[in-house]
Amino acid sequence: MNVLLASSEVHPFSKTGGLADMVGALGKALARAGHEARIVTPLYRGISGRFPQMRREDWYFDLPLGDRRVQASLWSLETEKGLMVYFIEQPDFFDRASLYHENNTSYADNAERFVFLAKCVTHLARYLPWRPDLVHVHDWQTALVPALLLQQRAAGWGNPPPTCLTIHNLAYQGIFPPRAFALTDLPLELFTIEGAEFYGHLNCLKAGIVLADVLTTVSPRYAREITTEEFGHGLDGLLRRRQKQLFGILNGVDYDEWNPAHDPFLARPYSATRLAGKTVCKLALQKEVGLPEGRDVPLFGTISRLAEQKGVDLQLGALEEMLNTNMQFVLLGSGSSAYERGYAELARRFPARVAARVNYDEGLAHRIEAASDFYIMPSRFEPSGLNQMYSLRYGAIPIVRATGGLDDSVVDFTENTTHANGIKFYEYSARALAKAIRKALVLYQQPELLRQFQHNAMKTVFSWEQTVQEYLKAYELARGLRKGSFPF
Repeated sequence: MNVLLASSEVHPFSKTGGLADMVGALGKALARAGHEARIVTPLYRGISGRFPQMRREDWYFDLPLGDRRVQASLWSLETEKGLMVYFIEQPDFFDRASLYHENNTSYADNAERFVFLAKCVTHLARYLPWRPDLVHVHDWQTALVPALLLQQRAAGWGNPPPTCLTIHNLAYQGIFPPRAFALTDLPLELFTIEGAEFYGHLNCLKAGIVLADVLTTVSPRYAREITTEEFGHGLDGLLRRRQKQLFGILNGVDYDEWNPAHDPFLARPYSATRLAGKTVCKLALQKEVGLPEGRDVPLFGTISRLAEQKGVDLQLGALEEMLNTNMQFVLLGSGSSAYERGYAELARRFPARVAARVNYDEGLAHRIEAASDFYIMPSRFEPSGLNQMYSLRYGAIPIVRATGGLDDSVVDFTENTTHANGIKFYEYSARALAKAIRKALVLYQQPELLRQFQHNAMKTVFSWEQTVQEYLKAYELARGLRKGSFPF
């Protein structure tokens, strides 16, 4: 099968979170399963310098964007046999300091930027000599592609490919003032309550949910959760209507990138049968972040966007209670300025127990996973989560709230005493998280049981070889469900 994937970020070229990891890994998994995959993504600042082997294609975009036309160029890079990445070069839109925002403020022209990206994807789907059998789009930034493809059919393209939309996080929907709809150049019939209109505004993700042939989310539990009022963010009714075409597929892990046995970022490699290297990694990280070195102090880690969704408010409250015990905590992340200040203040008050790095550093993320005895992930909601899966492979016992993909991927001792690999809590409160941390401290004092947890964790496999088969089933269903026209 030929699959065209479209995403606003793709690892290792651009990344703000798990979306980039997932799309990059899915492209590789499709290629390694014998299919041909192409990924379309923006050419952000710095990518061409880091990947000088990229080449400019003899391709030129000149596309309508409301009352004007916008031009762009195309670059490509074959990353492995069967996988090509296309980059949209439009300096006014994509040559910026960040992907979506600066100083916690979204770029004012994000509607223009990502409507244009969706139009470039549609243009490539129609005119590339390599013809896709299916177009797989990710999140709101490319969710208008199904509508644009159907528009191409109405304009004379006989048989555009079917579409799959993956919802990575329903909380982010690409909602813009009604005037932004004109940028799409789509028929006004789409701007209705049954289409892209949402309380008088343009909702890019809603348009995709309405018109994509199949929908997926990144864990089975999250697929169920988003059909409820609590987690549906205003779209639960629409998602219930499309429930027969909605599938939850748990993310896989790219073990080429995340494997402590051959991780170039680590002080020493290690594995489930050779755990001594993990202690070396712990001592090295303590030194790197300025914490007192000690192999016997339990080390907790978190790598996260500092946003309410991630439960960082709970974590601040729980740490206030628990830092008087013998433990250390390392944070890597950025986001809300209030939370950034909160963790910086915690590190100032507890310099021997807390280290906070307010940024993102890929190598440091790997070293925190390797060094940590426990990894805290107390999310309010979590569509899939990848860090808890990385933690399992690195023998950092995850402490998670039982929601979304966290519940699907972590096994608590109360669920299975033989195969337990983590600690779960249920109530969304600092008190419940503090209790889970206390359980971790008790576990740390039982070396034999801790070793059992670590072995179980490191043997847990979230293979993309299996995950890609689930996506191929969804793709085949999409080909059978091909919509014929706008349903209004």
